[in-house]
Amino acid sequence: MLDAGLPVRAFFTSRAGGSSAAPYESLNLATHVGDDPEAVALNRAAVSVMAGAPVSFLHAEHGIRVAEVTRPGEDPAVADVLVTRTPGVAVAAIAADCVPILMHDAVTGAVAAVHAGREGVRLGAVDAAVAALLDLRSPAERRAREGMSASIGPAACGRCYEVPQEMRDAVASRHPTARSTTRAGTPALDLPRAVETRLGELGFTTVVRHRVCTLEDPRLFSHRRDGVTGRHAGVIVCGVSVR
Repeated sequence: MLDAGLPVRAFFTSRAGGSSAAPYESLNLATHVGDDPEAVALNRAAVSVMAGAPVSFLHAEHGIRVAEVTRPGEDPAVADVLVTRTPGVAVAAIAADCVPILMHDAVTGAVAAVHAGREGVRLGAVDAAVAALLDLRSPAERRAREGMSASIGPAACGRCYEVPQEMRDAVASRHPTARSTTRAGTPALDLPRAVETRLGELGFTTVVRHRVCTLEDPRLFSHRRDGVTGRHAGVIVCGVSVR
């Protein structure tokens, strides 16, 4: 488990400490990758224990859709952004190369879990999450961005995430800092850097970036590295202060 460094209980899981067998060994949290459903249920229960609350895991579609979770353990609608302002509710973004992002708004206490893949970053998943958090503020409070903090979890780095040049150009046309090259000099995307830049542009003064590459670190799941594999998660709990 990697502490997210936010004012509320928030962390990123690794692939260790679960019940799944290879190739999902062992703390796979995804239900859509072919793993034994009973093992996934045990893994999710273990993460809920870590969180101190039942966790709602998002169902990603690589877009910008937002869903609000209002009850502990609620199964949310398909969305790449989960938000909640209900104390005691935990939300989670699953990933295995895409960027998991956790956000906290000190003004309302609301939190968000975001799955930001290539298409999500290009389409504006970060903007959608911030807009959803701002919508939970009063009209007067929306004028300023003070109190917003975020944590960027492990993801494929800009030296490993090779893509066709056309794809790189499409993302970089909206997020120039996403433009990168691999160690071999081929086109690549640096999605964590693009997310960090965009959060700064949106007024976040506190952004914690965990510079761990999922393709390079075997302690994490990586779809690009392994093909059939599991998913780790970023988890955040509303209303549980840790600092």
